[in-house]
Amino acid sequence: MNLRPLRKEDFRAVSNIYAEGVATGIATFETEIPDWPTWDEKYIDSCRIVASIHTNVIGFAVLSQVSKRNVYMGVAEVSVYVSDQQKGRGVGEILLNELIKESEANGFWTLQAGIFSENIASINLHQKCGFRIVGIRKEIGKLNGKWYDNHVLERRSKNIY
Repeated sequence: MNLRPLRKEDFRAVSNIYAEGVATGIATFETEIPDWPTWDEKYIDSCRIVASIHTNVIGFAVLSQVSKRNVYMGVAEVSVYVSDQQKGRGVGEILLNELIKESEANGFWTLQAGIFSENIASINLHQKCGFRIVGIRKEIGKLNGKWYDNHVLERRSKNIY
């Protein structure tokens, strides 16, 4: 497995993996797969990573800005997605740990994640990588007629903070 920066050419594979996450109903409140310009605008340029085997992208990890206010410039939200065929093989952990390193190299001191309470695998992954649960947002969003809670997790950098 190789890790490298995500490129525009990876978007087809990335959007397919994201679509698998959307289909689970517990990975995102999004219901549509964005086009490249929308996706590209949403995520921070400096912290975009893909995992690949040969030329096949099998997962990705990215950061999005939490706020445009200067005081929060070192705080970002984490997104990690792994293809269905590769789940349970440690790809998510490798991606998340690399994203943490990349985020610190780019001045981020706090990473946060909002994870569906039903998504136990993702909560466990984040905790394994040094995130802690800071709360639960009850019925924070409605998807397909059902209200969902989100676990809120964060990780503070020991190198920057």
